[in-house]
Amino acid sequence: MMRQIYFEGHGGPGVIRMGEAPVPTPGPGQVLIEVAAAGVNRPDCLQRAGVYPPPAGESDIPGLEIAGRVAAHGKGVSTPAKGDDVCALVGSGGYAEYALAHASLCLPAPKALGVVASAGLPENYFTVFDNVLSRGKLAPGETFLVHGGSSGIGSTAIQLAKQHGARVITTAGSAAKCAFCKTLGADFAIDYKTQDFVDEVRKIAGKHGVDVVLDIVGGTYLQCNLSVMAMEGRLVQIGFLQSATVENFDVRPIMLRRLTLTGSTLRARTVQQKAEIATALREKIWPLIEKGLVKPVIFATFPLEQARQAHEMMESSSHLGKILLVTGR
Repeated sequence: MMRQIYFEGHGGPGVIRMGEAPVPTPGPGQVLIEVAAAGVNRPDCLQRAGVYPPPAGESDIPGLEIAGRVAAHGKGVSTPAKGDDVCALVGSGGYAEYALAHASLCLPAPKALGVVASAGLPENYFTVFDNVLSRGKLAPGETFLVHGGSSGIGSTAIQLAKQHGARVITTAGSAAKCAFCKTLGADFAIDYKTQDFVDEVRKIAGKHGVDVVLDIVGGTYLQCNLSVMAMEGRLVQIGFLQSATVENFDVRPIMLRRLTLTGSTLRARTVQQKAEIATALREKIWPLIEKGLVKPVIFATFPLEQARQAHEMMESSSHLGKILLVTGR
């Protein structure tokens, strides 16, 4: 048996409970991981609220990223080896002492980080690499704007874009958060609560504008983002903290400046699609992590039984970087 977190219905952090369940058995292509730590992410809160259910066939246990030791193999799996320390992207099931992962979505836990901190890698690094570098086609020398720079996604995007040779602009909700973003490599950080980010971005980007925008806010930010973009610019939408809908949307900037508006979600993609991202990360990004050039910024760790407090922190937006749950295993 193992300890696990589950939701007693849908709602706020008060529905989070600790329970016990049988240790799962890995199927073909899977490994069983003895979990040392799991990342806490906004989609976990959405799942708890009942608006982001796990894909068919996935566990109801929340948690999209884990790190730990390989304990058992399913049929057809030889790597990673039993006993290896890995981190993995999972469709669900991370908030537990044991979790299943597809072997192709496991990456070695970087020695520069250690196994616990490695739990802060998969969800954000898969997401940012795919949406900024692959889908957004950010090129060296271009100007990049990311909203929510102090979040897990934002802190990852700042670092990877800077290492890619881009000029980085970010928005954040306080002077302290802006200062934090600059320590990660942001060239400019705008406090959206005291400054008009559109005016500030225009001052920074000038007549050329912003080449790539990564947005997690949605709502009124859509039109604002389009207004500061360069010719042939790319806007990548990966969230909608404000709203998923927009009223009185003016499409003329898209036509006149030949803009690309795209976006994606990660959880519902096929294992093969996610495995392709994992391969690219291991080749292009893991060497940067081992050299200490990029890393997940771990703001707080909570024991598994304090998952409620971890969700409360996530929803307060008081954190700078990643929140982790640790099992003590």
